[in-house]
Amino acid sequence: MKLKALFFTLLLVIAAALAGCSSDGAKKDKNDKLKIYTTIFPIQDFTQKIGGKYVDAQSVLPPGVDAHSYEPTSKTMVKIAQADAFIYAGIGLEGFADSAKETLKNEDVQVIPAAKGIKLAKGAEHEGEAHDEHGEGDEHDHGDKDPHVWLDPIRSIQIAENIKEELVKLQPAHKKDFEKNFDELKSKLEKLDQDYKNTVSTASHKELLVSHAAYGYWEDRYGVHQISIAGLSPTNEPSQRQLKSIIKEAEKHKIKYIIFEKNVKPRVADVVKKEIGAESLTLNNLESVTKEQLNDKEDYFSLMEQNLDVLKKALNK
Repeated sequence: MKLKALFFTLLLVIAAALAGCSSDGAKKDKNDKLKIYTTIFPIQDFTQKIGGKYVDAQSVLPPGVDAHSYEPTSKTMVKIAQADAFIYAGIGLEGFADSAKETLKNEDVQVIPAAKGIKLAKGAEHEGEAHDEHGEGDEHDHGDKDPHVWLDPIRSIQIAENIKEELVKLQPAHKKDFEKNFDELKSKLEKLDQDYKNTVSTASHKELLVSHAAYGYWEDRYGVHQISIAGLSPTNEPSQRQLKSIIKEAEKHKIKYIIFEKNVKPRVADVVKKEIGAESLTLNNLESVTKEQLNDKEDYFSLMEQNLDVLKKALNK
């Protein structure tokens, strides 16, 4: 980790020199927009919604990228260093973030963990075996804890509140606007939570065969039982013995659909699909969005509603 932090620091110094960066640019006053860089899509979307006209929030993640494996360029690090804030999940999801935090500690930018204070659930297991036994182990810092907290609308309220509090600190003159926008966002998240509860409670079964163990919070909140092929990290694939167990469990529950994701498709998932004769459906894990989704102005709620439609189909025979 120290070597990676040193690498980022060197990149930042070299890139800043090449770009002719200097420290004479004063931070914005209360009448200027806050420039904020974020990581995963829900953080960017919540930050923009809460900040409104007083914030310009952009994600450093390119469209469709896997947040687990993304590494920023030196140019991106310079942009972050020149911003008012860098908001990331802070739960081990973004492999580069801890090193970036160390690199940015002497820069005039606030580094903010949006998911602070949220208790993480344990990652999914199949047939009594944890995902981190699949192979060489997950290289990221969330260990056996599930980092996909944003897929739970109620936990997302805490993320949004953390963001709101930080925006108030950055621009206290707009506190009322930030609080008003947060309250509206919170109400929509509570309604979304109720929609998920209603859908799952009336489903004919609760088992969901997924390519990647991103949906443990749906099990915790709504009772959806995910049968996952890859682990918490999409690169963490099962052993042959575990693959047989997954296929056996899917056949036991007569599962007709296998759930893929827009930006993640473990190779082994195709093996399971062919073995059980399942059809494909697609969920949005919301770590990042595609270029098409950006062009279509999709947001957290439209994508979560699309996920809800997929659940309605997948959980009913």
